[in-house]
Amino acid sequence: MNALKNFFRGATAERAPLKHSATHYVLKNPVDEPFPAHISTVVVATGCFWGTEKMFWRLPGVYATSTGYIAGHTPNPTYEEVCTGRTGHTECVRVAYDPSRVAFADLLQMHWTCHDPTQGNRQGNDVGTQYRSGIYCTTDAQYEEATSSKDAYQQALTDAGWKRSITTEIKKPGEATFYFAENSHQQYIAKTGNSYCSAQPTGVRLPRAWLASRGAKFDDAFWLAHGPKPGCTINVPDAPIAM
Repeated sequence: MNALKNFFRGATAERAPLKHSATHYVLKNPVDEPFPAHISTVVVATGCFWGTEKMFWRLPGVYATSTGYIAGHTPNPTYEEVCTGRTGHTECVRVAYDPSRVAFADLLQMHWTCHDPTQGNRQGNDVGTQYRSGIYCTTDAQYEEATSSKDAYQQALTDAGWKRSITTEIKKPGEATFYFAENSHQQYIAKTGNSYCSAQPTGVRLPRAWLASRGAKFDDAFWLAHGPKPGCTINVPDAPIAM
């Protein structure tokens, strides 16, 4: 309670980063930078970070995932503070991945299809700016591809009869800082068995032509078997998808 009172009073003291395990609970790889030279990173937000993280850690080629907070103005915020909506942060997941095994286009396919990116500051029952959709790029190439994928996905939604526009924010490298969430939120679903997730997948995928043009490695059969389903994103095993 005192910490929350200090936050509302505008306390400016720098807080140390929140403590977290150095090793991924499921993948058993290190979660802290620097990563091996062949590993790239991107940060995504699709609503509650518990379900988001599970959907991404399952993809072949993902080295590690971490829940966190991004795109706000408070350094090293706590979950309690972020939930007030006053930090400006959204719940997110940092994905460390091997581009030789999983293309950035494949990660974008998961991003767009594991939630409804037209809901603004909410995802299903979870309401607030901390549940907004976003892609936070670490390279200029990622930014170009993410922006292109947004246009392609908007057209796919329109073709499928959707009337709403995508509200996902896409940030360039250096425009947003990732902060780790508390250790209790890391790989939460695998640790607790809690099946809660309010994500609302649309059932619409990125166009195959767009994916092929961007070097996607996973085909339609993969997504049919392992992709998010309308009404449920996390009713799948915790273990990574075997290929």
